[in-house]
Amino acid sequence: MRRAPALSFLLVTVFVDMLGLGLVVPIVPALMTAVTGHAADAARWSGVIGSSYGVLQFLSAPLLGRISDRYGRRPVLLASLACLGVDYLGHAIAPTAWLLLLFHALAGACAGTNTVVNAYIADVTEPDRRARAFGLVGSAFGLGFVAGPTVGGLLGAVDVRLPFYAAAGLAFANVAYGYLILPESRRGDRTTPLTLRHANPFGSLAAVLRRPMLGRLASARFCADVARMTNQSVWTFFVAYQFAWGTAHVGITMAAAALAGAAFQARLVAPAVRRLGDKRAAVLGGALGVAAVGGTAFASAPWALYALQAVGVLSSVGAAAAQSWLSGATGPEEQGTVQGALTGIGAIAEAAVPAAAGALFAWSLAYSRPGLVFLAAAAFAAASTLLLATTPTRAAISPERSPYAG
Repeated sequence: MRRAPALSFLLVTVFVDMLGLGLVVPIVPALMTAVTGHAADAARWSGVIGSSYGVLQFLSAPLLGRISDRYGRRPVLLASLACLGVDYLGHAIAPTAWLLLLFHALAGACAGTNTVVNAYIADVTEPDRRARAFGLVGSAFGLGFVAGPTVGGLLGAVDVRLPFYAAAGLAFANVAYGYLILPESRRGDRTTPLTLRHANPFGSLAAVLRRPMLGRLASARFCADVARMTNQSVWTFFVAYQFAWGTAHVGITMAAAALAGAAFQARLVAPAVRRLGDKRAAVLGGALGVAAVGGTAFASAPWALYALQAVGVLSSVGAAAAQSWLSGATGPEEQGTVQGALTGIGAIAEAAVPAAAGALFAWSLAYSRPGLVFLAAAAFAAASTLLLATTPTRAAISPERSPYAG
């Protein structure tokens, strides 16, 4: 098996995903205003369209993961990338908001890249090297986050739809690249049952949560996702209110943090996890995350916020370690199914948290307590850390028969 080209493709895939998303983020408001003709309608439609992606991803991710267990990772990954390209192209040409909703919902239904990338890495890397691989994925994610908005802003200044054409081209080029060089990591098992009980999101989540070790790790993942999405949703609003930062200051700070995070995950995560082990590294990362998010609630000067951003960079060791721990607690015949369930968990947070966090932040401003929302995020981060700390360290697969087997 050609593992080096496979890992390179996965890293390029994650980078292109984030680059494509970043390309279009700066000009979505302008596009929606141009399509709807009114700023208020643009905001409402943007929220509906964004939520449609999360809802459809939640419904379809377990099915895509199950299909990858049955038929292999490669076809599911390439199909997901192709759907992403169709979504971007649809945004470039769609004349109405309804068509944009249709294309974005399709992309959500086909959003299996994270599921299959994580399953693929588990297939082709030894357990003691998975933290390094997941750290590299996080690094590619951060680099795409830095590059995307910058390029998207420049292209959007030329034409509001040009970034979508660029993102579609990147997605389709990655499909061609993967078709030519990506080997199959696991041929699939046609005896793997593909039924509604196994592939529907509620049944898939229930099957994960019923397993003592995996259920605790999945619950910790959900709490961490809620904390992360809360922070992401309101951080820019917080610094604008608290410190009167402009867009340039916000962009530079976020880019610097993303670059530092990418470098840390690429070079230092693997040695840290190797020295500490998956559990201790995950708990340490979670504790640092609690400090970074909770401390933001009390930040009264920019220097304090910069220091907390640095702590947040160090906390990224926890995500790679926890993902390595999860993959080690999952059998090879069900990596796709379990990763699909975890993607569904993340989709719940992505669909529900931004609206809830925004409402809480708006409410807190009436009482001049803008940091209150970060205390709520810190509570979820603390719950995640506590779950990780109290989960047994058993690395072997549960001896009970997997509920995914049939």
